[in-house]
Amino acid sequence: MPIRTLQIPTAAGKADAFAAFPDRGEQHPGVLMYADGFGIRPVLREMARELAGHGYYVLVPNIFHRHGPAPVVELPEHIGEEVRPAVFAQLMPLIEAHTAERVLSDADSYLGFLTVQPEVAAGPVAVTGYCIGGLSAMRTAAAHPGQVAAVAAFHGPVGVDGPDLFSELTAQVHLGHAEGDLTPEALGELNQSLDAAGVSYTSEIYPGTIHGFTMSDTDAFSASGLKRHWDRLLPLLDRTLGNN
Repeated sequence: MPIRTLQIPTAAGKADAFAAFPDRGEQHPGVLMYADGFGIRPVLREMARELAGHGYYVLVPNIFHRHGPAPVVELPEHIGEEVRPAVFAQLMPLIEAHTAERVLSDADSYLGFLTVQPEVAAGPVAVTGYCIGGLSAMRTAAAHPGQVAAVAAFHGPVGVDGPDLFSELTAQVHLGHAEGDLTPEALGELNQSLDAAGVSYTSEIYPGTIHGFTMSDTDAFSASGLKRHWDRLLPLLDRTLGNN
């Protein structure tokens, strides 16, 4: 599965990015994938390739492009608990600077770029994200109701913006929560807000998981959690993007 390095024009300058897609001379539905707070690294390329192998053009931008090309912060091959505090000390200023306004400004550019690529089929797209990327995915979907048909967020703080965000959603939604992030009571309250907003969704706690469970280069990784993520994500995309 080829990987293409890209530069996406944005209001804040060019954002480095990469795309993974089947190299068969065909067009495929587009998916915008937001990385977690650690940003673009080999595990994100692996996940993008995996998704592309199911018949999608997957665009992964460097969400911290205002601070330099990826990797903005040097990362070890495995982000274990012993190095996590030092890495996050470098990352937190970048995460805090990545405001909702920046997310939405960049999302306009990412979606505009994605939809004109010659390998991308006409029609709606999907957005998926991990950790803070999950919140960015939800914000992107809410801001582009006519364009985003599906959104999925995994171990992300998706309730941060409150019910006002949910009321803007027209996309079908899947939320995969870490057991370590959300109590059953908090899940019930979140799902009630989604119900009240009329969102078509599934929202569940993945058993035995902690925050970051999809990322195989961290101590939080859960093989069963990652499998469940694919088992939920792929049918959602196939159903909403008509990729059979």
